[in-house]
Amino acid sequence: MKKDFYEILGISKNADAAEIKKAYRKSALKYHPDKNPGDKEAEENFKLAAEAYEVLSDPNKKAKYDQYGHQAFDGSGGFGGGHGGMNMDDIFSQFGDIFGGGFGGFGGGGGGPRRAKGSNLRIKVKLTLEEIANGVEKKVKVKRKVQAKGATYKTCTTCNGQGQVMRVTNTILGRMQSASTCPTCGGSGQILDKKPSEADAQGMVIEDETVSIKIPAGVVDGMQLKVSNKGNDAPGNSIPGDLIVAIEELEHEFLKREGENIHFDLYISFPEAVLGVSKDIEAINGKVRIKLEEGIQSGKILRLKGKGIPSINGYGSGDLLVHVNVWTPKTLNKEQKQFFENALNDDHFAPSPEKSEKSFFEKVKDMFS
Repeated sequence: MKKDFYEILGISKNADAAEIKKAYRKSALKYHPDKNPGDKEAEENFKLAAEAYEVLSDPNKKAKYDQYGHQAFDGSGGFGGGHGGMNMDDIFSQFGDIFGGGFGGFGGGGGGPRRAKGSNLRIKVKLTLEEIANGVEKKVKVKRKVQAKGATYKTCTTCNGQGQVMRVTNTILGRMQSASTCPTCGGSGQILDKKPSEADAQGMVIEDETVSIKIPAGVVDGMQLKVSNKGNDAPGNSIPGDLIVAIEELEHEFLKREGENIHFDLYISFPEAVLGVSKDIEAINGKVRIKLEEGIQSGKILRLKGKGIPSINGYGSGDLLVHVNVWTPKTLNKEQKQFFENALNDDHFAPSPEKSEKSFFEKVKDMFS
């Protein structure tokens, strides 16, 4: 079981951005590879801290993690911040500013060349309720920028491969040093040396690629998943960006989703309500037969346990809530009308709710509790 991100950084769930950054810097400096050469445990802790910071420092990711836990960023499935998909270059390229001037690139001690990261690509994937309930693997075609065959690069002479240039400014507080992205290489640390004819000014071409995306059961509309290294390349010895997959849930013809629960409106006739009946009702994975007792009342809600949407955290499944509606005929023939006119004076047909019968508002309250 993966360790809680807040526990990794030693902070509470109420920690603000400054506290999260401070806790990560403290942990990163403690387990930094330059301080712990050859220590695999320290390297693992360093990656865990980076993974935790990647999620908790982003308000959107933090909100999803607080609601769905690690399943929202499941590295094993190719999504999210799983450190299995992060290497030291990822960490230093993304969070290098955290370490200040105390450390450079991994293994360099004094700051080796940086590896730039390509831009992310974003797509939207539409899913049916059945696909959401069962999980699905989707194959999508994306247009990615990749380095052209034959393109070669050399170290940028402006920044000496660092991707940043340092500036020293005199202020009333003394000499201040600041870093900014290199204007020559755009932060990649490398510039194009040999350009193939079909390539752009950065030595890149656009190619179609089919990407397989494993989508876990229980995702929600608007959730974003990440497929690592399936975004655009960057020039030179770079790290590809990521493919960001936004989930769009398609509306079902009969079923309505509410969180992990599913709602279904069942209409029955007056005779069926009086005599009782067995009905096949629509569920996510086919029909389910239920039995309605004699004298069932309109507005009754039947709860079928575990017939809803699986929890994305793996904590079981929601329920299927069947709303019983007794259909009143709008027209009657002479004999039928005479029957009900006679029933008007029959006490047997007079409403007589039992004390155990819940009101409409109580039923709604129970439904959302």
